[in-house]
Amino acid sequence: MFTCPAHLNRAYEDIADDAGELTDERPLYPAAAAPLAQPERGSLGSLDRVVRRSPSVDSARKEPRWRDPELPEVLAMLRHPVDPVKANAAAYLQHLCFENESVKRRVRQLRGLPLLVALLDHPRAEVRRRACGALRNLSYGRDTDNKAAIRDCGGVPALVRLLRAARDNEVRELVTGTLWNLSSYEPLKMVIIDHGLQTLTHEVIVPHSGWEREPNEDSKPRDAEWTTVFKNTSGCLRNVSSDGAEARRRLRECEGLVDALLHALQSAVGRKDTDNKSVENCVCIMRNLSYHVHKEVPGADRYQEAEPGPPGSAAGSQRRRRDDASCFGGKKAKGKKDGEMDRNFDTLDLPKRTEAAKGFELLYQPEVVRLYLSLLTESRNFNTLEAAAGALQNLSAGNWMWATYIRATVRKERGLPVLVELLQSETDKVVRAVAIALRNLSLDRRNKDLIGSYAMAELVRNVRSAQAPAQPGARLEEDTVVAVLNTIHEIVSDSLDNARSLLQARGVPALVALGANSQSVREAKAASHVLQTVWSYKELRSALQRDGWTKARFQVWSTLAFPLPLYHVRIPRVLLPSSPPVLCLFKSAAAAAKAPKAASSPGGFDDSTLPLVDKSLDGEKPGSRDVIPMDALGPDGYSTMDRRERRTLGSDSIGEASEKEPLKGQDPTMCS
Repeated sequence: MFTCPAHLNRAYEDIADDAGELTDERPLYPAAAAPLAQPERGSLGSLDRVVRRSPSVDSARKEPRWRDPELPEVLAMLRHPVDPVKANAAAYLQHLCFENESVKRRVRQLRGLPLLVALLDHPRAEVRRRACGALRNLSYGRDTDNKAAIRDCGGVPALVRLLRAARDNEVRELVTGTLWNLSSYEPLKMVIIDHGLQTLTHEVIVPHSGWEREPNEDSKPRDAEWTTVFKNTSGCLRNVSSDGAEARRRLRECEGLVDALLHALQSAVGRKDTDNKSVENCVCIMRNLSYHVHKEVPGADRYQEAEPGPPGSAAGSQRRRRDDASCFGGKKAKGKKDGEMDRNFDTLDLPKRTEAAKGFELLYQPEVVRLYLSLLTESRNFNTLEAAAGALQNLSAGNWMWATYIRATVRKERGLPVLVELLQSETDKVVRAVAIALRNLSLDRRNKDLIGSYAMAELVRNVRSAQAPAQPGARLEEDTVVAVLNTIHEIVSDSLDNARSLLQARGVPALVALGANSQSVREAKAASHVLQTVWSYKELRSALQRDGWTKARFQVWSTLAFPLPLYHVRIPRVLLPSSPPVLCLFKSAAAAAKAPKAASSPGGFDDSTLPLVDKSLDGEKPGSRDVIPMDALGPDGYSTMDRRERRTLGSDSIGEASEKEPLKGQDPTMCS
């Protein structure tokens, strides 16, 4: 008597992906019937027919032994004229491919993928569902050959057609899960945008987000629905949003997408449900779409600032004290309402509008600051925290009017203390994103003063922990250390008070020790620039000398190893004295010169630049801002790329949602 193999009767379940994350549990799937068991005499039959029989012991002895079919036989059954046989063959393929790379490879080599893609348009729903389940497993994993093969046989348009036609939620989950898998493959990102962006937005993102294009004034706004279909779709769009300027443009201009994503995030904040995967995906998309927004959105040139305002152009000292106190914990006057308190802040002279902002304009409106700060305050998901900080990082960069408003709004909304507190995070990527955000925010003079007063101790603590982490193996990554050092450098530049704060926080010994002990050329360079800027303040030299420091300790790096542009320099470079301390601080010049330079970002500097304040030695106007390549000085001033993509391209930065896991006959997975 034939019995279905035990491994086919296991309930389908989710497993952890490569990043160790677990997705939401799925309802148990019905056991996959082995459709392909057949007698050795060669007749074809489906398990549906086989399992209905209850043969006697005598007849079982007389009949031939049943066996599992070989893979070529399974693929041949995908062409069988009987629809249940096709469906069962696809279901069995789904099972065979679960976490089995060799079977996936063989299916591709035997030309099974075009057969499955063709079944996505089959008139029978069960055939379509089983074929899509098999494709989801076949598309999962680091091996990109199957993804490419699915593309080559028209798999993406077929999946999109199935999504438009399907009303069964299980099928929609399978389709969007497969597209999520495919979206992790670089050459497929624009293919998905070309064929599926409109459908994914209008069939899933908009209706599930709760956003309505023309809401009824009397109706209550709908909350987002955190369905598996929405999670899969937002994960797919998260991946494709990191594909470059053209991908960002297409997503920004897709009607309803930005509006729906913002509505979903506001719904999550209102319900205090900010830790789920869908929220993470949405805020990562927003971070990616805010990247280079000051250069890429239509009409951006109208808001460009030729030169920043002079350092002392802020409001009077009385208003500054009132604003500063509120920003870092000051209490409201008794009986005052929020609207009344707002009038105590500087009035932002926003461009006049004839109608409410919508679409891509919502990306950079000052109102989004409150949303990101709420996520930074309430979420415990490190990927969400990193993405929200990265969005503020992006929006506060660039020499345009809206970045000025964003920087002021972060201060007005008391966001600086929120960011400073996150410098204590145990998660490296959160510290890095927050540090770069603070550096961009410090381009606002009043922000710089506040950050120097209240954040310096935490920044110096991170410098110390880079050398002696609290837990073994918890040392900050090089990019994070350099980001922290560059933030300190920005804060102490053109600010004697902030340089004093660095001394009071015992930052000089930490910087000297880092330069002496670090194995990283980039870290030593960045530490050197901070030390050199501190020494440039003549008012501090007597205090430094009382503490036993000599100018040799503050020698600029570029005279020791290889040329490096000077930033924020107050005095000419000090000639290298022939004293052992300098050689101890930077190891040897010869060794440093042989050290490899940091790899430049793929595609030039499009994705790795940060506007910095550059005080030139050649008589340029103080405070002029320039776009400086960051392969020498540190990680991105903007944030868009995700971890798996960066690793593929030769870099390594932030975290991404990449693919849905295979189905055990089925499911999940993991930014930029």
